[in-house]
Amino acid sequence: MSIRAFKYASPLIVFVMAYFAFTFKGWWVTVPLLYAWVFIPLVELFIKPNAENISKAEEEIIKNDPVYDWWLYIIVVLQYVALFYFLQSVNDQTLTWYELAGRTLSMGLLCGVFGINVAHELGHRVKRSEQFMAKALLLTSLYMHFFTEHNKGHHKRVATPEDPSSARYNEPIYIFYFRTVIMSYFSAWHIANDEVKKKGLPVFHWKNEMIQFHLIEIIFVGFIFYLYGWVITLYFIAAAVTGFLLLETVNYIEHYGLQRKSSGNGKYERAMPEHSWNSDHTIGRLMLFELSRHSDHHYLASRKYQILRHHDEAPQMPTGYPGMMLLSLLPPAWFYIMNKKIKERDKTKKPLLHEEGL
Repeated sequence: MSIRAFKYASPLIVFVMAYFAFTFKGWWVTVPLLYAWVFIPLVELFIKPNAENISKAEEEIIKNDPVYDWWLYIIVVLQYVALFYFLQSVNDQTLTWYELAGRTLSMGLLCGVFGINVAHELGHRVKRSEQFMAKALLLTSLYMHFFTEHNKGHHKRVATPEDPSSARYNEPIYIFYFRTVIMSYFSAWHIANDEVKKKGLPVFHWKNEMIQFHLIEIIFVGFIFYLYGWVITLYFIAAAVTGFLLLETVNYIEHYGLQRKSSGNGKYERAMPEHSWNSDHTIGRLMLFELSRHSDHHYLASRKYQILRHHDEAPQMPTGYPGMMLLSLLPPAWFYIMNKKIKERDKTKKPLLHEEGL
């Protein structure tokens, strides 16, 4: 195993922290949260981003190294192990309210960072086994429709007014949450319905992917209810909601204020690196399996995470994803920093666009 591949085992430390949160009481329940939302953002303020790209020769070797895939497969198993431990841990009648909240938010962190993020990576793969694992991970956040909408909707409409997952200029994140959660859900239905219609089947058919997802999620929640009762089920749902809100927070910071040029007839220029915010901050890159090199991901979605590249023309975030996510929760501060960066880029006449009315 190469050192380069081994570094992607570092996110597994969060599962170790979650084990402590689910096992011990008191301040231990906050350990994963403090690591993700205090330690990493603070450290990344003082560490310079690394924009270095690997060589073409290295890329060919790394692309075919199975170790990078094994980390993702391991996380699928660990996510369900963690979920089991979480359900068992919140069944303790002696827990205080903040211990319950800490454990629920810690599980929500796992759902967002690993359940949805790793599912995002696996969902772009062509192997059915990897797509199955992607859906299994999304199930832990009750967000299986993301598989449909993201791959067949978001990547086609990114940085356009038609995309519910692209944040508009001057749009507060709390309004974005409502718009993206609701409209992405309807978009997934629209895509799935069109697919079954093309097969000559009625919308309400078992081959409709959205119907399949809903049945699986209902059975999954019903199973948890059967084993643990309604109170524990509510804790699970709260963790799942936390998970998909973390996803939508990431969506918000990734495309805020960016827009592709219209070429007429409802068509737009190709999605290029300048249509996604990029971050080369190392710790966030490792923790999120290079998700923060988002510009290259949208430029070529088939690229595996370990070979995503830096593009000089891509707009750069001032810090890593964890810090930017926290900043987005404070709209005045977010607008002050990010709108200034957009205007500065506009003055250089580089292809970074925004429209206040969108």
